[in-house]
Amino acid sequence: MDKITKVKSISIWIFVVPFVAVNACLILITNFHDLFPNQEHIIHNTIPYIDGGASISRTARVFPTYLIFKPAMFLTSYLLIKYWIYNKEIINFFESNHKNIKYFVFFGIGSAIFLILHSIFLGIKFDNDFYKLFRRIVMLSFILFEVIAQTYLVATLYSIKEKLANHIKFYVLKIKLILVSILIIVAVISIPIISTAGNKMIKHALEWDYFLAVITFYLLTYFMWKIRR
Repeated sequence: MDKITKVKSISIWIFVVPFVAVNACLILITNFHDLFPNQEHIIHNTIPYIDGGASISRTARVFPTYLIFKPAMFLTSYLLIKYWIYNKEIINFFESNHKNIKYFVFFGIGSAIFLILHSIFLGIKFDNDFYKLFRRIVMLSFILFEVIAQTYLVATLYSIKEKLANHIKFYVLKIKLILVSILIIVAVISIPIISTAGNKMIKHALEWDYFLAVITFYLLTYFMWKIRR
């Protein structure tokens, strides 16, 4: 099926593009200090996945790293929209008008829109509490919509797994289920941490690791689908 081939192709890029972009920003800001006109922006000696020494936005919102981050996120958003539309067509092929389609499409495309908004406003500074709240809401909405969309899609695939027997690797689908379950559990557990002051290092490390887990969902998509020739 042509749409399965397209989903496989898109999914690997949804993983690669943001992963490379975010880590390229991290490498530049921690190792290539001469590239930064404002030396206050540079960061020293941190592996934020472990020590939480900086947030993702801290590494990506300044010149020149935003020249990498913003285009990469716009491209990722476009690919996400295509990904969820193609998944809609795949599910419709195997079971027309499945009850979950409208949900994963709504939340999936919604997550892409919030990612676009986050990228647009990243690095723009206004000393205004409402603006700061708006940015936090946009970022949290992206994460929330993304996890909900992933959850609905996995549930949908499981509900028609008999029809997909010759098209997917079920052990990879199970891994995706475990991953989504972990994302939900971690999100719930993290609410007290992210909603209170302090714990900055923990919040940063959580942000990097959660980001990696969210995009790993798409890497697993690449390995899940079989291409029938």
